[in-house]
Amino acid sequence: MKTHKINILASALALLTLGSCSDSFLEIKPKGTNLEANYYQNQQEAYNGLVAVYDVVGWQSNGFVTKQNALNAASDDHYAGGGGPTDITALQVWSNYTLDPSTGPQGDLWSKGFSGVFRANVLLQKLPEVPMDEGLKARYAAETKFLRAYFYFDLVRFFENIPLLTEPVSTSEMYDILQADPAEVFQQIETDLKESIDGLPATVDLATEAGRATVGMAKALLGKVYLHQEKFTQAAQEFADVNGTPGETSQYGYKLLDNFGDLWVIDNKFNSESIFEISFTSQSNGDWGCVSCTEGNVLNIMVGPRGYNAISEDAPDYVSGWSFLPFTEDFFEAIHGDPRYRYTLANLDSLEKAGAVTYEKGFMNTGYFLEKYAGRQSERSTGGGVMELNFRQNIYEIRLADTYLMEAESLIRGGGDQGRAQQLLDAVRARVGLDPVPVNLENIMEERRLELAGEGHRWFDLVRTGLAAQALADRGFVAGKHEILPIPLLELDNTLIEQNQEYGGTK
Repeated sequence: MKTHKINILASALALLTLGSCSDSFLEIKPKGTNLEANYYQNQQEAYNGLVAVYDVVGWQSNGFVTKQNALNAASDDHYAGGGGPTDITALQVWSNYTLDPSTGPQGDLWSKGFSGVFRANVLLQKLPEVPMDEGLKARYAAETKFLRAYFYFDLVRFFENIPLLTEPVSTSEMYDILQADPAEVFQQIETDLKESIDGLPATVDLATEAGRATVGMAKALLGKVYLHQEKFTQAAQEFADVNGTPGETSQYGYKLLDNFGDLWVIDNKFNSESIFEISFTSQSNGDWGCVSCTEGNVLNIMVGPRGYNAISEDAPDYVSGWSFLPFTEDFFEAIHGDPRYRYTLANLDSLEKAGAVTYEKGFMNTGYFLEKYAGRQSERSTGGGVMELNFRQNIYEIRLADTYLMEAESLIRGGGDQGRAQQLLDAVRARVGLDPVPVNLENIMEERRLELAGEGHRWFDLVRTGLAAQALADRGFVAGKHEILPIPLLELDNTLIEQNQEYGGTK
């Protein structure tokens, strides 16, 4: 346990390892470590520290657990899949709701979140004394507060009862840390985001700064924070600032792409619909010696059909993958016939029946795979490293159709402008050629399900709206328990942290 916790703490206290977040502005390669006590002596070192905070956003564990694949596995739209019932056990046990404090995705999600928090806290402590341009310093501080809020929002949603740390923690103090009231954590998140908005730019130069925080990103995240707390009026206000007039270009330059399929063109990064995007690259030379060191997107190899073999010349050029996260039969029935179907779901069952392909049937195979992120031969890395770990497709953390639908939800649930809610829902549907449907919570949730499938939103949507128990009943979901994850068992050893009551603890 102590090794585990010290390793996390080391990311902020003892050693600063500078990583890359791919082909946006974050291009610093790992070059070893620098003693934190002697660091932050100039503007370049402050910038490197900022890169180190951003870097955690795209972290992927050696166990192949990521925020996106774990949330998909836990939802009603996917099975965990893979090669068998013990293939990446952390995903399997969340998918069938047999997780417990010792087994599940919680260790990776906790470690990632607090690594980001610790790095942010160190930089915020050091920045005031760094000799550099004061305007640039204020921007760095705003970006860091945005990122700290982002990490804490995930942590409090996943675990509810977590420590709240806003400054670095010494090794002598770390075992005496207490958990905070979740309301205090949400208040800190709101404070960080509001303060970040004052110091962030409205836009960035996509040629040199793509991926860096902007006012629109902070407002979109603040809207999500309000929505999760059922502060519907505040949520709608933040989303309205981001969204502007439905269907038109907003004040921050956001606009729905005309063609839904263009969202999944691998080189169409940081497009007008992208608000918060996680960057990946094929140039990091990732290999099996350190999966977590790669800057390639592991989701691309994980979700592809296993043992894939194209027989006909016009068969898709999928890379043979690991068959994780197959869509459920129920989701296939929901999206089949929708214009987004062919960009969302790869129907290997149909292709095989037509004699176009063969593939190996993985665990819980349905024949329906995640088209949005399935790796392609044409997208394989031409650089160094192993193919499986060096795909360059980015992941949308927040995009405009998402915020349109969250604003519509906020307006409906909060008794706001029903006409605007209708316009927002209509705009998302019109983009793919669908006629309007009445704006109500049921239709908004169904639209989110079809529009955002496989993007890691569905589980939080179900929990937030109280629909999880019904939607996941056949998976073993227990209401009043499975809305949160257990505190990782290793975090309880020799500390004052208490396990959540839902998992046998006292918190």
